Formats: sequence, structure tokens, C-alpha cells
Amino acid sequence: MHKDLPIFSSYTFDKDILDEVFDENNDVKAIYKTLFDLYGSHSVMDFEALNEYAKTSFFNQGITFQVYGNNETKEKIFPFDLFPRIIDHEEWEHIEKGVLQRSKALNLFLKDLYHDQNIIKDGIVPKALIDSSSNYLKEMKGFDPPGGIYNHISGTDLIKHSDGAYYVLEDNIRCPSGVSYVICNRTTLKRALFGVFDKYKIHTVTDYSENLLSILETVKPKGVDKPICVVLTPGVFNSAYYEHSYLAKGMGVELVEGRDLFVENHFVYMRTINGPEKVDVIYRRIDDSFLDPEVFNPDSVLGVPGLFSAYKKGNVCLVNAPGTGVADDKAIYTYMPQIIDYYLKETPILKNVHTYHCSDPKDLEYVLDNIKSLVIKPVDEAGGYGISIGNKLTDTEIEAVKATILEHPRKYIAQPIMALSVHATYIEDEKSFEPRHVDLRTFTLLGENKSYVLKSGLTRVALKKGNLIVNSSQGGGSKDTWVLKK
Repeated sequence: MHKDLPIFSSYTFDKDILDEVFDENNDVKAIYKTLFDLYGSHSVMDFEALNEYAKTSFFNQGITFQVYGNNETKEKIFPFDLFPRIIDHEEWEHIEKGVLQRSKALNLFLKDLYHDQNIIKDGIVPKALIDSSSNYLKEMKGFDPPGGIYNHISGTDLIKHSDGAYYVLEDNIRCPSGVSYVICNRTTLKRALFGVFDKYKIHTVTDYSENLLSILETVKPKGVDKPICVVLTPGVFNSAYYEHSYLAKGMGVELVEGRDLFVENHFVYMRTINGPEKVDVIYRRIDDSFLDPEVFNPDSVLGVPGLFSAYKKGNVCLVNAPGTGVADDKAIYTYMPQIIDYYLKETPILKNVHTYHCSDPKDLEYVLDNIKSLVIKPVDEAGGYGISIGNKLTDTEIEAVKATILEHPRKYIAQPIMALSVHATYIEDEKSFEPRHVDLRTFTLLGENKSYVLKSGLTRVALKKGNLIVNSSQGGGSKDTWVLKK
């Protein structure tokens, strides 16, 4: 394929998989033609040099992530592919409307769960599903967070299927990460191949931090004119610490750890060289259980004693709200079409992947009989951990997965093995481009009477041939994602 272009000489076209760069006739799609010609004009040596330059740029920016193994923790440079993904404006409008719809519906769902629970009383979502969720916080019952917002920041994971439609894989509304990589991908690509941006009209990604700060300021406590916002991090050893520091710097706010804050008379203060300074909004990047040792995990040294009390008094806003994890439980995902219809009286704009929840006897029976054609996922894991892809398993591994499911059915869901689209990706070992599976994480912000969707996203790419798991922790990388202007 394209043997006349050395860096595309290894590219193999598969008509059974949706290729985002090449059409069904194996021709370059019109939207990529200019880009393809530009990249194809580079020799292998040229592209190797550009690739090394990009890696150096990431290293110099400190763009790393932590990979946790059985015996050690490694810090790695986030793999970045120089060939960007392009989404035209019409396709993007569909995506943007869909993710905003889901975020609004999930916010209403959370408000209902922590108040009247009408969706349970009306038989839409099973009570047992909520009661058995470890992320449902009874401490949040009856409480109204500032501005009425629970999921201020949502990360929606999408795939493009072989039918050409976008499907939502999951909703992330606890502490969704990855947006810093979106911005840094753009910076790195501009440094490596600046001229390519003259050929396309692309929406910016550099306005995310200012929009995030604006959203945070809309949910300030009552009586506060100019809120003091901070980013609360677990510290330098957290896998997403780079992002925490990047966003704090981008917003022009302080990056703090739990030890930098204290509570007095139900107000939160930050220790500074000029004395205590009251804090009004905390964008927290630590889990619920570590927020306040007086209420949750008493052994936590990451949180702030008395923080939850100050929050319940309405004197500080926590972003995202504690207890949001009950709504991004993968078992809840099963009910998203009904949740959207129930609260918004709308048809879902984005499709759901058909999902089997193993706590349901009929679903469990189907899953156990059809594991070969399913992806098994734990409901509360992230980063691609704990996933089993049926057609990659040996008979012995299948039996082990069955035993694991039967031990805790509530903890697992199953979905059909979806045909994720592929995208041209530079593979260092081959010194050539090859097709690799991709997904897309979008970022939606909700504030009081305000919303924003970043006009880009984190395109994650599975660098291993045939792999469907795109997470960086599982050997994946990312691409710059271009959303074209009208």
C-alpha cells in the first residue's frame, strides 16, 4: 500500500475495519489529503528525527505518567504520535451535543439519587444497584452542592464503530484526567511541524484553563464575590501529578496538598507566607475516601480534617462533588438511555454499547455462555485494568474469568467486542505508519447556568498491533485531535 511513500510502505488496509484516514477504496479521504501529502513527502530518516524531537519536547515539558506494576512503579514519557486525528465540524457538533446531553442528565440523576430518588421509585434504576455501590455516599443525602452542580468536569469516552457511528464506552465523572495531554499534544505538534497548521482551520485548545477557572468561579459559596480557587493534589507520586500542576499553572491558582490546608470554624484556609488565606473552591484530584479523615478513611494523610464539615456548611465548594462515582459506575452506564429520557425527555444523541450486567441472572447466564465474544470489565476500575477480551483468552483463562465473575457478579459488566476504528500511526520499530485502534475522550464542564465542551479531545491509540485497549497504562499513546472550524 502506497509503496511509493516510504513511511507508509508497511500500511495494510483492512476493509472490515473502519479506517479514518483511508476510504473503502483504499484512497486517502479528502479531509486528510493535504496532511497525507505533507507527511508522505518526508523520508524515513526525516520522520525519525521529527519523532525524536517530539519525545524530547515531551521530556523537557515533564509530560510523564506513572505505570504501576506488581513490584515497581515506573515513570514514563507519554507516547505521542505525530499524525493528528481530524474531525470535521458537522461530526463534532453531533459529538458535542451528545456529551453535553449526557453530562446534564448525569447531574440531574445525581441530584435525584441524593434527594427524592424518584428514578428508583418509578422503577427505572434498581434500588439494589445504588445501595450496593461503594461510591454512593450516604453523607451526601439531602445536601445541595453550591450551584446545584455535582459533575462539574466530565470525561466521556467514545469509539467510532465500523458502522460510522460514535458510541459511548463509559462516563468518567469522579476525577477524569488527560486534558493536559490534549493541550500539550498540540504544543508539541506545533513545535515539530509548525507548517502543517497553515493548511487547516482548527479550533484552539488553549482556552481550556480559562474556561475551567470560569466554571469553578460560578459555583462559589454564597456571599463570596471573588472566590479563591485551588487545585488539591495527592502529591508528586500520583500518576496524574503533571496534569494537576499544569492546570493550576494554567488557571493561575495555587497547587496544594492536604497539609497546606486547614479548617477553622467550618471555613477552609490555605497556609501562606503572609498568613492564612480563605479558600472558596477546591478542584480536588483525590478520591472521596481520602478527602477528610474525620469522616472517611481515618488513616488518610492526603486530605484535610474537617473539610467535609466545611463543605456541608456551604463554606467551600468541592469539584467534583463527593459521591459522583455512583453515577460513573459501569453498571449505571447500562441505564443511560433511560436516564436521559427520564430527566431530559430526550432521545440519546450518542449511542450506548449494549451492556450486560452480571448481577442480573439472565445477563449473567448469557455472559458465561458467550465470553469468547465479549469484553469483561470491572465496574469500578480505570486505566484499562482488570479488562478481559474474550477472543484473546485461552480456555484456561476463560474458566478463571468465569470464576472471578461468579465470586462477585455485581462487580462486572460485559459488552460485545466492538470494532474500534483505526488511524494511521507511526510505529518506531517498523519505521513506518500502520493502522492502530483509537478512541476519544472528550471534556465537558458544567457550572451554574454555564457549560463548555473542549473542541478537541484526547485521542488515545493502542500502539500494539491488534490491541483494543488504548490506555497509557496498558502501553497506549495519544494523538493531537483537530476539530475543524466551519
